[in-house]
Amino acid sequence: MDSQPVETFNPWTVVNLVFNHLAEQGLHPVLGGHGDPAVPAAALLRAFGVEPGRNDESVTSPAVQDTLADLRARMFPDV
Repeated sequence: MDSQPVETFNPWTVVNLVFNHLAEQGLHPVLGGHGDPAVPAAALLRAFGVEPGRNDESVTSPAVQDTLADLRARMFPDV
């Protein structure tokens, strides 16, 4: 069997792309006004045969939190 690696993509990137496209078209999208936009973005990715991004890419992941803590410590050392 020749299995291809699973392609992943962060659903929030899709949300950002669509949000900006709609705004450029003169529409006024409101983020979160009708629920979590990552859910339909993830469904769209799956419809195209792409898996939503890995959990370690989310803002709540320990690796991302560690990076953010490091940035805060460097940028705001007195806080």
